[in-house]
Formats: sequence, C-alpha cells, structure tokens
Amino acid sequence: MSASHPLRVDVAVVGAGAAGLYAALTASAEGARVALVSRSPLAQTASFWAQGGIAAALADDDSPELHIEDTLAAGREIARAGAVRVLCEESPGRVRDLERLGVSFDADRHGNLALGLEGGHSRRRIVHAGGSATGRRITRELSALAAVDQRIEVLEPRAATSLTTHEGRCVGLVARPRRGDALPLLARAVVLATGGMAALWERTTNPRGAVGAGLLLAHAAGAALADLEFMQFHPTALRHDGARDGFLITEAVRGEGATLHGADGERFVDELAPRDQVALAIQAELERSGQTAVSLDMRSVDLARFPNIAAALEEVGMDPRRDLVPVAPAAHYTMGGVATDIDGRSSLPGLYAIGEAACTGLHGANRLASNSLAECFVFGRRAALAAAADPEPPPAATPDDAIRTVPPPDETRAALWRHAGLQRDPAGLRQLLDDPFPLARLIGASCLAREESRGAHQRLDHPDTDPALDHMHTLVDADARPSFEQWT
Repeated sequence: MSASHPLRVDVAVVGAGAAGLYAALTASAEGARVALVSRSPLAQTASFWAQGGIAAALADDDSPELHIEDTLAAGREIARAGAVRVLCEESPGRVRDLERLGVSFDADRHGNLALGLEGGHSRRRIVHAGGSATGRRITRELSALAAVDQRIEVLEPRAATSLTTHEGRCVGLVARPRRGDALPLLARAVVLATGGMAALWERTTNPRGAVGAGLLLAHAAGAALADLEFMQFHPTALRHDGARDGFLITEAVRGEGATLHGADGERFVDELAPRDQVALAIQAELERSGQTAVSLDMRSVDLARFPNIAAALEEVGMDPRRDLVPVAPAAHYTMGGVATDIDGRSSLPGLYAIGEAACTGLHGANRLASNSLAECFVFGRRAALAAAADPEPPPAATPDDAIRTVPPPDETRAALWRHAGLQRDPAGLRQLLDDPFPLARLIGASCLAREESRGAHQRLDHPDTDPALDHMHTLVDADARPSFEQWT
C-alpha cells in the first residue's frame, strides 16, 4: 500500500446496495467527487434480493400522519419520533425521485401506483417494482446510473478494511481487493452503507456476508453503536433441508390473502399483526406442537405478483398453488447499528451511516414492514447532502490499515441463534460475553443490559415491558459498556 498517494475524493461511500447507490448518486448530483466501494459487483448486493417494497403515504385515504402512527405503534415506545416523522414525510418524495431516475413501479390498469398492504400498516402504502423483485429492479437501475456517472468512481470488488481518523475525525478508509494492493482513500466524509448483521445468526434470511462489517469498522474507529439487542426475526422463512432454508417469503403474500396454519390445520394468529407478534406466535405454536415449521397457505394468492418466490419454491419441488409451504422464523433485519442523528452523522465526526448499518432509532423495537427501503432513500439522501458539505481532510492525514476485521466462526452463529434468538435468558446471554467474535460480545452485553421484554427483544426472566425504558436506546461506545440514552 502506498499511503503517500491516496485517492482523494469528496465522499467515500462503502456499500453498493440501495442506500449506498442512492447516496452516491445524490452526492454526485451536488457536484461531489464520489468513491463507491463495493465488495460485490454492482447489482449483486443484499438489496438485490429485497422482496419488500417502499412504504410511502401516496394513497388518497393515506397521509404521513397515519404512517407515523403505524410506525410508532410497531416500534413499541422505542421508535425515535424525530426520525419517524422525517421518514414518513419524505418517503413519498423519494418514490417520485426514483421514478425520475428510471425505476418503473408496479401500476394498476389505470396507470396508478399499485399499493400493497403489509403487516402493521393501516393503509395500502407499499410500492413494489416487479412484485417481489423490488430490490432487484431498484438496484439494477441505480447501479446502471452509478456505473456511467462521471463523478462516481466505482471500486469493485473491494472491501473497506479500516477507517482512517485524524485528530478525532474520520477522513478516509483503506479499500482492499481480494488480491493485490490496498487502496487508501481520503475524503471529506465516509458514508457506511454496509448492511446489517442478521447472518451472524445460524438461521437467517440474509446472504452469508451480512455479518455487521460496517458496525465493526465504526466501533473500532471509536463510533458508538446502538440497540444491538433488537434483531428482527421474520416470521415466514422457508423451512427446508437444503440451500434454500431460510429463503424469505415476504409478508406481502399475507397482505394478498395467504394464511398461517398450525399442526392441527387451524389458523392461530392475525397474519397482518406486526412481525414480532407473528414470529412469537409461530414460535409458541412450534413449541406446542413439537414441529419444526408451520404451514403457509398461498393457494389463493396470484403468484404472478411474486415470481421469485414461485421460482425458489419450484426449485425445491414445491408448488404453492397446490402445496402448503413450511415456514418458521429466521433472523432477518438489524434494527440496531451505528448510532446516528437524522442526517446520518455518527458520534465520530466525518463518519456517517445509512440503511441497515445505521440506527437512527426509526424502527424502535420492531421494524414496520417496508420502512427499511424507504429508510435507504430518505436517510441516504440526507446523509449524502451533509457529507458533501464537510470540510476537506488535512494534507497530513495518513491512511492506516492496522485494524483488520475477520469473519465470524460458525460457532458464533450457532451461539447467537441459541442464546440471542426469539427468547433470551441471562445465563445464555452471559456465554456470549466470551465469544471470540467482538460483535457477538457487544450483542450479548446489550441484551443483558435491557432487562425487559419489548418487541424483538424477549427476556424469559423479564417477561414484561419496563415503562422506565420507554424511548431509551442502548448505546455501546468505545469502552463496550452499554448505557441508556433518551432520543427525541
């Protein structure tokens, strides 16, 4: 590595999913020089597989206020009111921006946006592109724009292996290819859009690389993390002995009439309740019946709206027009992450985080369905504008690659599934404090600190919600000791 000749840009974006691509394009539109660092080729990121849509109050009978009410209710008195209002008020505008960028959203026969219904929403407000292929459509269009943008330099496949700090400010990073020399970058600001950490759990809907790499980079550089105890478990992940185990079956199919049935064939839950309720109901049914899966009945659903689900099920020999589909919960979405304000700023000046890598407090203890893609665009834009306005890095700053991250062992994934799954107890959580993977230790400490049950965090020894922890977020800073802080 030649640290004496780093690449100098205005904004360095790490991660080329929906959030990273949109942030890079936004910064470029402001005249910034952008480096987009992606460990995967463009359009092969985790966002590519996203089945959910974008939640936005666009219907005549809807409003940002109703969207706010639904988001706050799902968040279980933890969702940050300021972040919720920003998302719900700005999401419709971001949908229109995406249309102007060339994303073609699904429409009805009259040409109006076809809005779907998902769990926890009181109105139809989910915008899709290609049915359950929304992530694929959006990342494809944004990737094509980024690839030809003269102000965006795409660095792929490269992974950010360390962040560069100078006098208490993040001023760049080191990007390392699979083979060859590392590339140092200096920038006004670094924007982490690296996704979440759900693949740290043994059973997951996420690609195997979603292990919180950005969170580890930020923590190693001194930035605070927040709400690591809140991992959302998706209720309906395929249960199958094979490579497709954990394949996500979006709750949009339940919005279109699919139902859940226990071992006795009876329905046992309101399929459109928030995800934490549905996941816990399935878990209780599995414990009652001794089975490993419940049945999802999709026989009344128009599969033309969900082509990738139909194709995946066909791959494993299932025909959802005829067969009941075995499903069970799996780790799906990281509601915690790098602690940020509503412009994506972390506690380390010059470092921003967006998308699933960030924790604005938006999701609280239980993410409302399809708010996550909306979050990518709303907060991606805000962070890009703020980052592009940061000061130039000093000439004396020197990139350093001394801190390197390593992948988690399989034992860590098994331990997190066993001890930090849908239900937790202190004895198991204390075992995580000795895990060899640093993020697992921080998760265990955060889970132990929150002595209550709320949303996606369920403590067997503290089954009730503690009102004293309403609106309190769990912060883990450089000393790795959790503390609580109220966010507004």
